Amino acid sequence: MQGTRLDTARIRAARRIIDPVFLDTPLYRCEALEPDLGCAVSIKLETANPVRSFKARGTEMVASGLAETGARAVVCASAGNLGQALAWSGRGRGLDVTVVASRHAPAAKLARIRALDARVELVDGDFDLARERAAAIARRDGIRLVEDSLDLETCEGAATIGLELVDTGPPFNIGPSFDAVLLALGGGALATGVGHVVKALAPDVEVICVQPLGAPAMTHSWRRRRVVTTDATNTIADGVAGRRPIPAVLNDLLLVADDAVLVREASIIAGMRLLLDHAGLVVEPSAALGVAAILEDRDRFAGRHVVTVVCGSNVDVDAYRRWVGAGRRRSEDSATSSPK
Repeated sequence: MQGTRLDTARIRAARRIIDPVFLDTPLYRCEALEPDLGCAVSIKLETANPVRSFKARGTEMVASGLAETGARAVVCASAGNLGQALAWSGRGRGLDVTVVASRHAPAAKLARIRALDARVELVDGDFDLARERAAAIARRDGIRLVEDSLDLETCEGAATIGLELVDTGPPFNIGPSFDAVLLALGGGALATGVGHVVKALAPDVEVICVQPLGAPAMTHSWRRRRVVTTDATNTIADGVAGRRPIPAVLNDLLLVADDAVLVREASIIAGMRLLLDHAGLVVEPSAALGVAAILEDRDRFAGRHVVTVVCGSNVDVDAYRRWVGAGRRRSEDSATSSPK
């Protein structure tokens, strides 16, 4: 697609660099979800890999390039998933990986980063403060700073998901039949990457980005066509809770996204519960954003075939039980109080 920073030929070449364990993730029609959602739903399952998120598609690109140049160290800021992915990709290539994260990041994600031999530095603030600290470390130590969504490797790695959606062959040849793809929107790597490929190769497919009401900066920026920052975030979807959109990423998003929508926390939790009950999937809140968008606007998607990218399953087990259990209790209470 013309105009974005991404290049379709480079994205195709990326498939030869990324470890195959992260490629060709399951894509399937999930009929069990359809009675509740009122439309045909296919799932692209980006949790079926060693780091349980799509992020390693990008970090494989970063780490491979660093290893070729003889670099020995790299640093990033992360809400958790990028850090795990960079730790995994860096460990396999002998890189010293430092991950800066918020002290409030999910403990399970931080523990997994450490288990992958990366150094973790915590900041008393949110993801955007972690970004500032990671940049300071990179300047101090003269090492590569990986900036998710700004660095093309992170976007073009994620874009290989788009190739798998639109180039899929039998028996999962849904490419010609699905008419919308729902993408979690945070920093923008997933949305701009997949969006670039879909608009380049299947331009009639609607690209819809989904963000929580409690972390709306990129959606507000897309709607106003300029960077809009927020003072704080308030969402359980920590993986997309940024406050300061990157201008270059917004420019790409403006070219590839047909719409950007905001969803309520209750809908995110309901989506997580549906994915557990009807698809057998334990997902983090960010991965349920697509389902949440359908729940909030069933009329828009009625009769359509929608693909949603389930982008991560690194969730704190205790928090997950609280969210999904609370959702179940509310649903059961509502059912028992309804007139017969």
